[in-house]
Amino acid sequence: MDHASHGGMHSHGLADWGTAARATAHCLTGCALGEVAGMVIGTAAGLHNAATVVLSIALAFVFGYALTMRGVLRAGLPLRRAAKLALAADTVSIAVMELIDNTVMVGVPGAMTAGLSDPLFWGALAFSLVLAFLVTLPVNRWMIGRGKGHAVVHAHH
Repeated sequence: MDHASHGGMHSHGLADWGTAARATAHCLTGCALGEVAGMVIGTAAGLHNAATVVLSIALAFVFGYALTMRGVLRAGLPLRRAAKLALAADTVSIAVMELIDNTVMVGVPGAMTAGLSDPLFWGALAFSLVLAFLVTLPVNRWMIGRGKGHAVVHAHH
C-alpha cells in the first residue's frame, strides 16, 4: 500500500510528520484563539491567576471544538455527530496544549500580572504556544497513526 492510499500513515502505526503538523496546527489555531482571549479578558479584568487560567482553558476548548465542528458541519454531518467527532478528535490534543501553555504562563515570573501593553505578557504567551505545538506534535502523530485524534475527522474535511 502506498503512502497516499492510507492517508499519510506508515505501516508502523505512526502518521507522517506533515499530517501530524497539519493536525497540530489546526488544534493550535483553536487553542490560541481561546487562550489569547482568556488571557486578555482575565488580565484586563484583573482576575486572579487561577480564574484567568480556567477561563483560558475553557475558551481554548470551546474554540478548538468549534473549529473542528465547523469543518464537519460543512461536510453535511448533523450537529450531534459533529459534536461527537470534535470531542473525539480534539480532546487529548487540546488538553496537552493547555497543560503546556498555561504551565508556561504561570511559570514565567510576572507574565500573568503583566499588563496587556507589556511585552513580557505577549512574549510569554507566544513562547507558551510554540512550546505547546512542539510538545503536542508527537502526541498527535502517535494518535493519528492509531486512527485516533484528528484521524477521526480526516474523511470529513
